Amino acid sequence: MDSETLHAYDTGAAGYADDWETQPAGTDLQDLVRTYFTLGPTADVGCGSGRDTAWLTANGFQAVGLEPSAGLRAEAERRHPDVAFHDAALPELAGVASNSFTNVLCETVIMHLEPSTVGPAVRRLVDILKPGGVLYLTWRVSADDKRDDSGRLYAAVDVTTVKGALGSCDLLLDEEVTSASSGRTIHRVVARKHQQR
Repeated sequence: MDSETLHAYDTGAAGYADDWETQPAGTDLQDLVRTYFTLGPTADVGCGSGRDTAWLTANGFQAVGLEPSAGLRAEAERRHPDVAFHDAALPELAGVASNSFTNVLCETVIMHLEPSTVGPAVRRLVDILKPGGVLYLTWRVSADDKRDDSGRLYAAVDVTTVKGALGSCDLLLDEEVTSASSGRTIHRVVARKHQQR
């Protein structure tokens, strides 16, 4: 993950977590999870304050939150003490086994990566899925690479790169919409990993 972005999240963790936890519920995300995910082990990659991980857990998914920011992880553990959170960062997701999860959620994370690492990150998200598993992936849409006042990177994610990195996955959804939670323009894809033959 981009080091300046990680530093911003570590030093401002409480404020970011307060913001995310008080945003309107991500009903669009929740509806799509109900449509495409099946119950089973589920990773929330770049889980932030743990809000979505907690919702997944409350709705029957065996969810774990993966978050590289120690500050945000501490906030998630404090706010959602009954949910599991672990340290893992894209693109490597070190310590996370291949073919581990029925579902992978990665909500507005990959735009914080250096553009050259977006493809490897998406391939790794597919890699940790079990055959037949489903990836829900979104990113904030930006015309060019920029940083906000806190130093967080918002890279212009290339859709072609993302789709290429999905490999032979079946693309179930591909759309650009306004997030019900943040009010920002996001691009989202839902893809199913092919069954092994």
